[in-house]
Amino acid sequence: MTTTNDLHVVLGASGGAGNAIARSLHDAGLPVRAVNRSGKADLPEGIETMAADITTADGITRAVAGASVVYMAAQPQYHRWPEEFPPMLERVIDGVAAAGAKLVMVDNLYGYGPGAGTMTEDTPERATDRKGAVRREMTETLLAAHRSGKLRVAIGRASDYFGPRADNSGITALAIEPVAGGKTLRWTGTLDVPHAVAYLPDIARAYVTLGTSDKADGEIWLLPHGEPVTGRRFLEAVNATLPQPLKTGVISKTMLRIASPFHKISKESLGVLYQWTGPFVVDDAKFQRVFGPFEVTPLDDAVRTTVDWYRGHHG
Repeated sequence: MTTTNDLHVVLGASGGAGNAIARSLHDAGLPVRAVNRSGKADLPEGIETMAADITTADGITRAVAGASVVYMAAQPQYHRWPEEFPPMLERVIDGVAAAGAKLVMVDNLYGYGPGAGTMTEDTPERATDRKGAVRREMTETLLAAHRSGKLRVAIGRASDYFGPRADNSGITALAIEPVAGGKTLRWTGTLDVPHAVAYLPDIARAYVTLGTSDKADGEIWLLPHGEPVTGRRFLEAVNATLPQPLKTGVISKTMLRIASPFHKISKESLGVLYQWTGPFVVDDAKFQRVFGPFEVTPLDDAVRTTVDWYRGHHG
């Protein structure tokens, strides 16, 4: 276990997950350093901020100096994952190991690939698309570093998340941010298959649990999610918070194909569209068994809080 005197460093603190983790650490009374390229982030007073390029040896060394636990929430641009993510992670592993700190990896579910069914930590990772393949490679790198004794590693995985300040979330961008301008709410793929969604403040608390418990070391953890929801149910929850419901729509495979020559995110999304056209469900029983009970925020409450935040900040 770490103590209240241990420094927790969050890499990628201007992104949705990194920002939420830094806030959750601060709420828990832990010393926090928030790192990104600019050194600027929307964070409470009392959190140290630092500008550093963690893809360089000097940058990562400065970023993690004195750290007890480091949370890897930084990532390259979505379309640059295959080229830039593995070398970035290698640099971080070397820097965190040199600092004698523990590394908590902020991960997703891409490595499992299509047809995984209800995903657990034991589900085989069979993804062959560009995004999934690079995530599988990174998992192998992380676990090998832990097994070798180079550093302690814990990997936390979450499905698509939403919440305040989650601007880099697809769900937020399509289904929540439009409320500020009265635009159409959208979902990807189809409206009627179950999809695991995570509320960002909940998973941030879960990452703090992984960072502060030795029980998490050397393991993959699927973080706490609520019941899976359909796109239809999620959009209904958003509209229920509004004075007048907005139109809803679906971004189909055909639409992504048409847009892909001109829009990088659309092109990259085609490779992982299976996540939105078939069931994409998480079983978080392992986390609950070891660290629980861990209560997640009810969907309607989480959606309302998120919508209210975006209406207040983007209206």
